[in-house]
Amino acid sequence: MDPSFSSKENLLSFARSSPSEHGRTVLNLVVQAAELFSGMEEQVRETEARAESIRKSATEKMRLAEDRIQLAERTRREVINDAEFKLQDASRALKQAQTRIVAAEDKVTALEYRAQAAEAQLRDATQALLLIEDTIRKRLLSPSTV
Repeated sequence: MDPSFSSKENLLSFARSSPSEHGRTVLNLVVQAAELFSGMEEQVRETEARAESIRKSATEKMRLAEDRIQLAERTRREVINDAEFKLQDASRALKQAQTRIVAAEDKVTALEYRAQAAEAQLRDATQALLLIEDTIRKRLLSPSTV
């Protein structure tokens, strides 16, 4: 409570007084009430100004937070899109590598068959040469033909 309410000068005396004193007393009471209301109005204005300042500050902070959220969301989407593109590139590279590996394995298999066939031909040629050599020895070097 306002300390002016507890002072003795604000107390009314109910003793008999003259009508002119009643007028002064009423006038003093009206002036005090006006001062009291004026002080209350000033407090209300100050409270409203603080409330408006707090509202503006909160609104600005909220706007800044929303901006940060939108930036974070855009950044998140960009990172996800970038990761998806890189994943697609890696997937394509993996498929190409697998295709090259299969082709290389097929070539190796074909070369192995060719090598086996060449080895078989070499054995056959070696056998034929041994037979020719044996035949030549027998005919040219044998004593009966001389």
